[in-house]
Amino acid sequence: MSYKYKGKVYSIESPIKSISVNKSNVVVTDQNGAKLIKFTTVNDSKCFLAWVYQA
Repeated sequence: MSYKYKGKVYSIESPIKSISVNKSNVVVTDQNGAKLIKFTTVNDSKCFLAWVYQA
């Protein structure tokens, strides 16, 4: 599945092994490794997490 944020596409593969959150930074670890996604606001990171949990 892919997530687009500010013109950049982040690809996340199932299964997700872990998610780490620190304010507006999210690290997602999937079968391809860890990906750091930096959001500008906490609300953006919360929306991303809601999207991941629904997928």
